This record gives sequence, C-alpha cells and structure tokens, in this order.
Amino acid sequence: MTILTENFSDWEIALINSAGRGYYDFDTRFATPGGSTVTSSSGMIISPHLAIEDIQLGDLDLLIVCGGTIWQTDQVPDITALVAAAYEKNLVVAGICDGTRVLAQSGVLDKVRHTSNSAENLSKLNYGGAAYYQDVPYAIADGRVITAPGTAPVSFMAEILLTLGLSDDNLKVYLAMFAAEHRKES
Repeated sequence: MTILTENFSDWEIALINSAGRGYYDFDTRFATPGGSTVTSSSGMIISPHLAIEDIQLGDLDLLIVCGGTIWQTDQVPDITALVAAAYEKNLVVAGICDGTRVLAQSGVLDKVRHTSNSAENLSKLNYGGAAYYQDVPYAIADGRVITAPGTAPVSFMAEILLTLGLSDDNLKVYLAMFAAEHRKES
C-alpha cells in the first residue's frame, strides 16, 4: 500500500510499485486522504484505490509513505497512528523524502538507523531518533523500516524488495539496468 497526497513526488515510488507489480506480482494499491483524486508534482492525476482512513493493516505486508510538499504544511494528513500501528504489527514500513517525517513523528525512527533529505529536515520535529540518523545519499533498511532521501528511488526499491526477502535475478537485472546510466564511457 502506498500513501499519496496532493503534489506527491511521483518518481520516488514509481520504481518500487512498477517492479513489485511487474516482476513480483504485487497487488499495488494506492490510498489518499479521503480517497480523493490527487495530482503529482509532475501533473499526473491519480484516482486511488481507497481512502487512507479505510486501510486495513491486516491485509498488508508493506506500507509506503511517498514524499511531497504537503508533509511540511498545515494540510498534512494525520497518519501517525496508522504508521505506528503498521510498525507495531511488524509490517515493512517505508518512507522516502518528506515521507520520512511521518515515520519520525510516529516514533518509528526512534531506535533504528535511518536517513531522509537531511538531518535538519527531521530535527525540526523533535523526534527521539536523531542519534540514529545517517547522512547518506541512498536508502537504509534497519529491520523492517526503510528510509531514503527523495533522490534515491532505486536504492529505496532495492531495500524494500530485499527486506521482503525478494533477492533474485530480477532484482539484480533491474539494479544493473539503472546503474548503467552512471557508468563512465572511456
């Protein structure tokens, strides 16, 4: 289940949902506040499967909070109880970009190594996990919690799949395909 909000950063969750659905037969589903249609930062219009308020955690293995500009505004949906409950039920809980702010506010990051867009981004929240923050440009998995800066959708995808126990040739091919962009030509 991926949580989307108005002006969500669509590139951040595209790879995990595409790889999950295409290679691993995930039932990819999207939820928004009130089940409303939302528009991504690039203008893509999404009609969700359900409202955040209707999410049933017993039906899930994974809860992803996508980043976007809303997480630092007064229009932020209060999903801290949902995220905390998902963590308590031992689901894989993942946040990317400002989606990590929700994980911090929920107490999920209080005792696990994690990252975000910056330490300052999370420190404004006065959360209990500041000592566990890692200033790295890639995703971090600690137990069943995955965090990433908004610039790391490839490693975010990989860490989620690895945490779900899906380390196979499909993942190796997918990672090699995306890494090829960064190879220097001689």
